[in-house]
Amino acid sequence: MKENKVHNDSEYFLAAWSEGKISAEELKKYVSKEDFKAYMELEKGIHLYEKLEAPLDRSFQKIQEKIKYKSKARVRKLYVNWFTSIAASIVLFVGLYSLLGNNTVLLNTGTGEHKNVALLDGSEVILNSKSEISYNKRTWKKEREVTLKGEAYFKVQKGSTFTVKTINGSVTVLGTQFNVISRDNFFEVVCYEGKVSVKNNISSVILLPGNSVRVLNGEIIEDHQVKEQSPSWILGESTFKSIPLKYVINALENQYNVHFDRSLIDESVIYTGSFNNKNLEIALATVFKATNIKYKMTTANIILLENN
Repeated sequence: MKENKVHNDSEYFLAAWSEGKISAEELKKYVSKEDFKAYMELEKGIHLYEKLEAPLDRSFQKIQEKIKYKSKARVRKLYVNWFTSIAASIVLFVGLYSLLGNNTVLLNTGTGEHKNVALLDGSEVILNSKSEISYNKRTWKKEREVTLKGEAYFKVQKGSTFTVKTINGSVTVLGTQFNVISRDNFFEVVCYEGKVSVKNNISSVILLPGNSVRVLNGEIIEDHQVKEQSPSWILGESTFKSIPLKYVINALENQYNVHFDRSLIDESVIYTGSFNNKNLEIALATVFKATNIKYKMTTANIILLENN
């Protein structure tokens, strides 16, 4: 009987505190240290969400009203149940705020599409076909960071560190022009101006103008000089130097709305050359005649490849 009376007293003082009838100092006199600590943690949580953005104030007010209503209706139940119901309401509100307060900007391109993107600091990004970048507009002033999937050419304004993150590695600069490809296990960075730091899980390289680095399956396999002032795909032609044919075929699929049946060819053949980004017939002839491979359109979008 004595234990039940303690619980009832705790519930009574908790209800009085939640309605503002007694202060926190008074509450501390009537409940255990463990109970008081739990109540204060709850109060911190409520005060924190009262400071959130104005558009969500009404939603939070409704949640508070529901909490108050439930606390009055259940004053005779154990305080643990009352505390749990409030915690659940707060979790629900956090989910709502996260959904409405999303600051991520996402930009992408479709098959054969290029897109020029102006970032918040005036930097420019040109996205190649079937590529995607994203960044957080709220943290941009403190941290210039974008995430890339696919291929893009960057013209970065001078300023704080600018980082491009990909699944294959990251590129860090202060202000420069460079091209990044990150598709599947293929990662390539070419520096056209300034200085570029390229890192992955096992190594890092500094690139100067005209330098490039290529990473396949996590390992740096080649670095070479480039003479061009910008990537050729910007001008309508995709160029490759000593690259497995597999990645050239992938680039064709990204550029044109087609799919290749490769089961009858060796995709590891090394290719050097280019293809036209505007005309599929010219592109097919350029790549596959040079590699002695026959190609045949079997359906509307399927091309069968065979060795001669």
